[in-house]
Amino acid sequence: MALRHGFKAEARRLAAEVREELGIRTFQPLDPYALACLYGVEVFTLDEPWLPARAAAHFTGPAAESFSGALIRIGTGCVIVENHAHERNRRRSTVAHEMAHVLLEHEFGVLVTNGRSCRSGVGTAHACVEQEAAELSGELLLPSDAARTAAFRGWTDASVARHFRISERMARWRMNVTGARRIALRSRERGPQPVAARA
Repeated sequence: MALRHGFKAEARRLAAEVREELGIRTFQPLDPYALACLYGVEVFTLDEPWLPARAAAHFTGPAAESFSGALIRIGTGCVIVENHAHERNRRRSTVAHEMAHVLLEHEFGVLVTNGRSCRSGVGTAHACVEQEAAELSGELLLPSDAARTAAFRGWTDASVARHFRISERMARWRMNVTGARRIALRSRERGPQPVAARA
């Protein structure tokens, strides 16, 4: 299913505004935990003493891949619970994804993610909000303009991942979906453009 018309441009604008609020430039890594703090969203891990110990052991052990995090509505606010058994960059991506739902003001009760998408419902509407959250979180973590800069510098997916503190999977997806390397390649094929003669 395609994103609604104009959403990618909307996500780029919103991500740029958020980065400005956080005081970070386009080519700097974003800290999703600082973003959550800025919006008053507390982030907890599964080892919190108030969470059921057996459930925590299950989701950090044999079922670790089935639970990355959850966005939970509490009164007029919300909290995020993340799986501390996952590696750091995956956790950063989880928090960014849940914060994208917050920034986009998506309606929810509890959203549970396995690292790819959230599970709170089924159908077209659910798929739409998930695509929007994925697009915005990607734009927050690796902006389109930053992906193009990295492509022009000839960075590998591993280099991009290290710099922006994201997984290689996320880096590869963003470099592909933004068309960054295709744009850089076309530019190199055209070669240096002649400078217009002055009148």
